Amino acid sequence: SPTMLTRNVTSRVASRSAVVPRATKKVGSGAPAGDALWLPAIERPEWLDGTLPGDRGFDPLGLAKPSEQVLIDVDENDINAATNKKGGVDAVIIAESDVVEPTPFAPYSEVFGIQRFRENELIHGRWAMLACLGVFVAEGTTGVSWFDAGKVELDGSVYAGFTLPFDITQLLWIEAILVGGAEVYRNSELDPELRLYPGGPFDPLGFASEEQDPEKVFRLKTAEIKHGRLAMVAFLGFAAQAAANEGAGAFASAIKFANAL
Repeated sequence: SPTMLTRNVTSRVASRSAVVPRATKKVGSGAPAGDALWLPAIERPEWLDGTLPGDRGFDPLGLAKPSEQVLIDVDENDINAATNKKGGVDAVIIAESDVVEPTPFAPYSEVFGIQRFRENELIHGRWAMLACLGVFVAEGTTGVSWFDAGKVELDGSVYAGFTLPFDITQLLWIEAILVGGAEVYRNSELDPELRLYPGGPFDPLGFASEEQDPEKVFRLKTAEIKHGRLAMVAFLGFAAQAAANEGAGAFASAIKFANAL
């Protein structure tokens, strides 16, 4: 029956979503007083409530907006009735939060959920910070542009001045196994907070330990995401410089820019 079908569908989504009448559900708590936004004189999106570190209400395309699924009632099917009405909108299903499941390649229930976006942004920011540091250290110690580092490895693998007994193919396999294994291990964690900030050996000085002031920990997390965003933009600049200057590295591009002033 239509009622039984509606109950069955509702029960399947109740564990991860909220079923509410249309136009009655609000997501987020709005902008707090004195809120710092990415652009003056704009309104904070409802789904960005400022609780995440570094949240400045930036989502112009609405990518992190909670997904909505319309629940349509079934059409009437009474052969003895003169007319049968078609099913209308029974409810709107709005995802309240991302659910992390033990599936290594797709752990989040919401592909476009804000929690997944934050995890990807934070991890990409950490990689970008390491990459920017690696560009300066590698170029400063070897004199080889980061853009040409792969070509040098084809002639023989060298790390910190030591020759490695591996060719480039073996190094790629080693990297794939180590990084891939680390990702599978990381995706086995089902706590969204621990997926981002595992603590323990990844926080050897205890900056974000439970004994620390929560406000101080929040400021540190905000500083990390800000530095990560800056590093991603910086590395994009390195790539643009290399493409425009025939593979010139960061130092060479900076010198060329200074000479042009």
